[in-house]
Amino acid sequence: MKYLPLLLLTVLAGCSAGRGDWIQLFNGEDLSGWDIKISGHELNDNYRNTFRVEDGLLTVSYAEYEGTWGGEFGHIFYQQPFSDYILRVEYRFAGEQVPGGPGWALMNNGAMLHSQSARSMLLDQDFPVSIEAQFLGGAGEGERTTMNVCTPGTHVVMNGELVTAHCTSSSSRTFPGREWLTVEMHVHGSGFIYHVIDGDTVMTYEQPRIGGELPEGFPLPAGTLLESGYIALQAESHGIEFRTIELLDLSGKR
Repeated sequence: MKYLPLLLLTVLAGCSAGRGDWIQLFNGEDLSGWDIKISGHELNDNYRNTFRVEDGLLTVSYAEYEGTWGGEFGHIFYQQPFSDYILRVEYRFAGEQVPGGPGWALMNNGAMLHSQSARSMLLDQDFPVSIEAQFLGGAGEGERTTMNVCTPGTHVVMNGELVTAHCTSSSSRTFPGREWLTVEMHVHGSGFIYHVIDGDTVMTYEQPRIGGELPEGFPLPAGTLLESGYIALQAESHGIEFRTIELLDLSGKR
């Protein structure tokens, strides 16, 4: 509970900031300011036009894929790193999953926080070393929380304990994946990170660090705390649309 005031200050900062204080990471017109990395393809080879802008939305589309999906996990990275910020994203899933996509990737996407850069990824690397705020849509049967945390090449601390499981569920309810949902990630360097839906904090963790299975030659040793990094959005075999991607930079504001 002693950390609640920090969250309250962050929320108040976001509520009181004027629109001009928010950085629009997506301009609604093109992919300027972003790098693309798709597994098996060189940097900025936008294989089959996976990432595109349609009707003012940043869209992950599989319309130009022929046959079945072949493991082309993709990420689009904002080119500037950040450390202390609020990231606000408005998303909805669209279309059907491309044939051949893994079952767990149905209506599955995420925002990668404190990520390695697109340029530093290996040619066949599926996921960047990062902290993922996972977006999941309701699959029609049972509960399916969203704004979970997943940790490719990383670990986090929850309630004073190191968490090494790849994904940990949030406390959110199930949201229909095809309706617009606005979520926020409150990121404080190597300190606390909060996942927020409609003002409700559904996930809290701290001390993001390198850990677990790492790409060959990765330069940072296990245990290194992550103070900053890049932000990326995923393409995991199911189409998705992003209407808002904006950031409030909190560096030097507290």
